Amino acid sequence: MITISLCMIVKNEDEVIGRCLASVKDLVDEINIVDTGSTDNTKDIVGQFTDRIFDFQWIDNFADARNFSFQQATKEYILWLDADDVFSVEDQEKFKALKKSLTSDIDAVSMNYNLSFDAEGNVSSLLRRNRIVKREKNFQWIGAVHEYLSVGGNIYQCDVAVSHLPLSHDHNRNIEIYNRLVKSGEELSPRDTFYYANELYDHAHYEKAVFYYEHFLTSQLGWIEDNIRACFKLADCYIHLNDKENILSAILRSFEYDIPRPEACCRLGYYFMEQFKNYEAIHWYEQALLTKQQPNAPFQNNTFTTWLPHLQLCVLYDRLKQYEIANAHNELAGTFIPNDPKIQFNKDYFDRILKKDDESVN
Repeated sequence: MITISLCMIVKNEDEVIGRCLASVKDLVDEINIVDTGSTDNTKDIVGQFTDRIFDFQWIDNFADARNFSFQQATKEYILWLDADDVFSVEDQEKFKALKKSLTSDIDAVSMNYNLSFDAEGNVSSLLRRNRIVKREKNFQWIGAVHEYLSVGGNIYQCDVAVSHLPLSHDHNRNIEIYNRLVKSGEELSPRDTFYYANELYDHAHYEKAVFYYEHFLTSQLGWIEDNIRACFKLADCYIHLNDKENILSAILRSFEYDIPRPEACCRLGYYFMEQFKNYEAIHWYEQALLTKQQPNAPFQNNTFTTWLPHLQLCVLYDRLKQYEIANAHNELAGTFIPNDPKIQFNKDYFDRILKKDDESVN
């Protein structure tokens, strides 16, 4: 059976680090924690799990810190996590089975990263990340912010998932690093340009975000998935700027990179729905339901293929007074989010409407 070193970078994570390490301690053969300047109880909590604690002077570069953490590993493979990541009990068992079956010809292992959950506890959005790498390959992290692990060779896509369960977030950290990079005159890579635009959007600098999204897209150097996401983010910027013409063009721009994604279909549906162009909106929400996502797609958001289009179709068919169809879509939405108050409200509404229709016929 292979051996695995866990390598993490942390700073002031005493709220979550214990939860993370408790979920992974029985899965790995070594725990390496690199602290970048904690002033809380992080190190004390980590000390309950390992004595392999290393200090790293923070230099506004996540890749440098992560590469340093990888240098502390002594086992055959390296697993990386963030402090607010957790392996569920189910995924812990899957991990143990993976560890027993993994052969030494595998260079990296890709896992799902569960980013958000609905009210029922079901995963609503996720992406895939390379989580385990062979130490002797010396794969490197790249990027001061929103860093990524550059891997190659024989990559195994497994069904183990890591769940991201943050309790808090430093909203200014990343944009401050990017602002310093830009101010210093350093040229941003296409990937950093995209993520800087995201940070600008998150901080409500919409016009500046538009500039950097456009700069990213016109470079034609971005990853297709980031290109598509940039189009959707551009549309969001134009919504905030009340620029309706460019909202539509930004959504349609995503078609340059792939067939219409379910999110694009839902966005078009909402665009027409807001204008009371009901039949056009119905067409696009129905397309969202017909479009199938690839099971191992890099980014997945089940919202756009499950309850959301059904709820919107419920509203649209209600507008057209086609109550039975509207009710059917509400019932279908309820199979995904059965405890959502909107579902029960709609159910009561259609019960009254359809009961009146039955009485008038009789």
